[in-house]
Amino acid sequence: MRRAADLAFYFGLVALAAAVAQPFALPAQTRLWWPLVGAGAVLILLSLLPRVADARASLGQRSVRYGLNTAVMVLLVLGVIGFVEALSYRHNARLDLTENRRHSLSSQTVQLLGELKADVNAVAFFRSDQPGKRVAEDLLGQYARAGGGRFTWKVVDPDREPSLARRYGVEAYGTVVLETEKRSEKVSDAQEERLTNALVKVTREQVRTVYVVQGQGERQLGDTDRGGLSEARTAMERSNYEVKPLVLAREGKVPEDAAVVVVPGPRTDLLAPVVQALEEYLGRGGKLLVMIDPPFPQRVQDDGVKRLLAGYGVVLGDNLIIEVSPIGRLFGIGPEVPIIQQYEAHPITRDLSGITTLFPLTRTVGEAKTAAEGLRVDVLARTSPESWGETDRRSIEQGQVQPDPADPRGPLPVAVVATKDKARIAVYGTSSLVSNQFLNLQGNRDFFLNTVSWLAEEEDLIAIRPKDPKQTPVFLSSQQAQAVFWIPVVVLPGLVLVAGILAVVRRRAAR
Repeated sequence: MRRAADLAFYFGLVALAAAVAQPFALPAQTRLWWPLVGAGAVLILLSLLPRVADARASLGQRSVRYGLNTAVMVLLVLGVIGFVEALSYRHNARLDLTENRRHSLSSQTVQLLGELKADVNAVAFFRSDQPGKRVAEDLLGQYARAGGGRFTWKVVDPDREPSLARRYGVEAYGTVVLETEKRSEKVSDAQEERLTNALVKVTREQVRTVYVVQGQGERQLGDTDRGGLSEARTAMERSNYEVKPLVLAREGKVPEDAAVVVVPGPRTDLLAPVVQALEEYLGRGGKLLVMIDPPFPQRVQDDGVKRLLAGYGVVLGDNLIIEVSPIGRLFGIGPEVPIIQQYEAHPITRDLSGITTLFPLTRTVGEAKTAAEGLRVDVLARTSPESWGETDRRSIEQGQVQPDPADPRGPLPVAVVATKDKARIAVYGTSSLVSNQFLNLQGNRDFFLNTVSWLAEEEDLIAIRPKDPKQTPVFLSSQQAQAVFWIPVVVLPGLVLVAGILAVVRRRAAR
């Protein structure tokens, strides 16, 4: 009987030790904690039963009373630890002090997870000793907490469960599969941006099509140079849009499946059939993004665009915005690249507070003084008060610009949106914002993708998107490096050693 009691005691200790190790060894298996704690407590209580009779005879001894008091104190401490552990598991908080909050989910990810209408399961395939496994577990744990029960996950070793890896078609370690009842998506690397893009794809009922107008010297989708749109195309495709070129001069009309049509900086005036096709598209509730560059330093014909936009209360300025500010010099950019930090209230800009966008080579885009009935025009972004709209072409060509009385002074509008019935239109005073050179600088990508999402009537996708982790190395001088070594390695341990020696000497002297 006593041997069985001893075995129960030891097995109980093993169960409690496993409960302590579970959050670290198997963080995804949260359901194991309480069964382990319960089994350990029951086994230890059972192991004490044979000793109850012996304990009654010894209760009168002083040593036993002290032992019982100690046991009670230990149990109280363990109870407090268990209570705090349970409380922290259900009500925990994280404080991210990194420069770009690399260990926290972006607002778009949190928003998507909070609005999940279907269950999403993530299966991560990592070896037990694979680098990056703990990082992936931490990231998926954050997704699960933000998902409110709709997002579940687990980590699988493909070497131990090869059949599961074959089922999902996984061929590389580190792959994460997101799945719903209807579709699944594989991610080759457990990064937030890729996981969130996959989350968008598996939770959207359909893929919407964005057509990009070509044929009038616009920026090209397949161009990977600084002025191309390859990065913009990739960004839209990652947000679950299908992107196609559209030669309106040849097609004659906008396809019926167009969710958004983009006109990215034509260098020649739009042909009359193109303008007519866009007007017909807007007339049936279409969504249009027009990015029209200033008329100089390059000469751009824009009469057709002006007529199209005038019907929606949008006015293009014949100027080039110049901004001479210390912030621009801090960024290392010239005065022809205004820095935008002032946004008006709108779904596109609701999360851009405190975020800078760059509008290189832009003109003013404002609203007409009188608007037609049923038409609404809203300004999205304005330049700083130090800017002005330069209207003197000769001064720009000579590189000597000064604000004249005839030049409009800042703050100046550079992006507007207009709505009329079901039609939506957005207008930028530049197309350089979405070029490969500028798209991924500051908040430009979020501004552009937010505009596309608003036009496509997918406002739940409007947010600040995940950023790539930014490494911030610390560079120390030789003196600083020596201080970093000597203080924690030599000075502080030396002080502790000296203090200990002095304490021993004083104690012996007191004897």
